[in-house]
Amino acid sequence: MYNDYNIMIIKRILHELKEHSPFTLFGALTGIILMMVFRNMPREVAHTLFYVFHPLHICLSAVVTTALYKRYLSDELPGIKMFLKVLAVGFVGSVSIGTLSDSLIPFWGEVFFNMPYRKAHIGFIEKWWLINPLVIIFIIIAYKKPVTKFPHAGHVLISTWASLFHMLMAADPKHAVPYFGIFVFLFLAVWLPCCFSDIIFPLLFVRNKKLPLNTGI
Repeated sequence: MYNDYNIMIIKRILHELKEHSPFTLFGALTGIILMMVFRNMPREVAHTLFYVFHPLHICLSAVVTTALYKRYLSDELPGIKMFLKVLAVGFVGSVSIGTLSDSLIPFWGEVFFNMPYRKAHIGFIEKWWLINPLVIIFIIIAYKKPVTKFPHAGHVLISTWASLFHMLMAADPKHAVPYFGIFVFLFLAVWLPCCFSDIIFPLLFVRNKKLPLNTGI
């Protein structure tokens, strides 16, 4: 049965999805425009740009997830236990859902549209030496100084462009590009995972069931 906290969580999810949708639509539109402009971009350049925006996105998510979780974590935990729990939630929440957003959903779009160079680029495995240390550093920063207020538009654009350059790696300039379909996948790649990663995921582990009214992201 649903208790009051579960109902509040559902309402919060619906609220955040609604709040994120205009920014996500705008971000997806910028992605399509960039794809039209740079559709002849060499795959090597798209690969490089993916590994600029993907780490930025994951680090931003790590900051927000960590800060929000620590902010509502039970005060009963001693220092080292609190840090380890915050580290685990911040790392898993940002890396797993960031990978879903930037790599897996775009890859599923590439498969759906039979794009010629489709491949799932899993950042924390392919470039573990870059992604994982960066995430841990930003988690430590957020643990020391929790900050949850980031502009919606900036977060959405970074995530959208990471997904875009993942799909550009799979495209071939000689083949027609299904722009509307890619727009849909770009929208979904940002809309659902970002809300869950930054807001809902950390709250699943809060013992005292405090639900923030506004995170500001």
